[in-house]
Amino acid sequence: MAERVERSGTSFYWSMRLLPRAKREAMFAIYAFCRAVDDIADEPAPIESKRAGLAEWRAEIERLYEGRPSHAVARALVEPVARFALRREDFLAVIDGCEMDANGPVVAPDWPTLRLYCARVAGAVGHLSVHVFGAPGPEGYRLATSLGEAVQLTNLLRDVAEDARDGRLYLPRELLQQHGVPASPAAAVAHPALPQVCLEVARAAELRFAEAGEALKRLPHRPMTPARIIEGIYHRLLAKLVALGFHKLEPKVRLSKGEKLRLALAKVLW
Repeated sequence: MAERVERSGTSFYWSMRLLPRAKREAMFAIYAFCRAVDDIADEPAPIESKRAGLAEWRAEIERLYEGRPSHAVARALVEPVARFALRREDFLAVIDGCEMDANGPVVAPDWPTLRLYCARVAGAVGHLSVHVFGAPGPEGYRLATSLGEAVQLTNLLRDVAEDARDGRLYLPRELLQQHGVPASPAAAVAHPALPQVCLEVARAAELRFAEAGEALKRLPHRPMTPARIIEGIYHRLLAKLVALGFHKLEPKVRLSKGEKLRLALAKVLW
């Protein structure tokens, strides 16, 4: 599991690797589950095939909670589910989010739908994570929801051009209409007003980062170090995107391994 997470290049690796062994292995198993269902949604297959694959994962989650999982990833989740009281509803929410992608390209959803998507594919993962970190409960869930939305909006802003090539456009319909940008992926990325739309989405992400920062102040400091690392890395990525102004969507904006390591160390030492 650990090797797969490291190979993926995800920024979450930098927060996971600092955890004690039991928590680290739990997070690697959660990440492996997320990758498994996300890969189904993204694979070049007929919609019905994707739905069937996700339905099988719903059944597998039920088997997991009945104590008879069959998939290797689900078997790796047995101990974390028991040790950290991971909730079935959060795993199912992640699958629901992937199904939003599997049902066909997401194109210019309205704000409520976009926020629901973020809550499912990112917020629900955050809910699972705060159980592992040691802060389940209302404040931990508030952090997970706010940080999940902030991170997902940042990812979507980074990937606008790549998503457009796949026929997707994860920008809110209301903002596109407000700025006269067509709700067509190819046309939107070529429109001169797109940077303004992206900057407004970035402002929404900034508000969610601020909410997450306030929640972190009210939670135990050391156990939440992984969450602070994630917040630091993605907040810096958002700042980098905003500084460039969204006038040039490619090459994809990234943080170097060195930048991520420095940000992670700063959160550990702070």
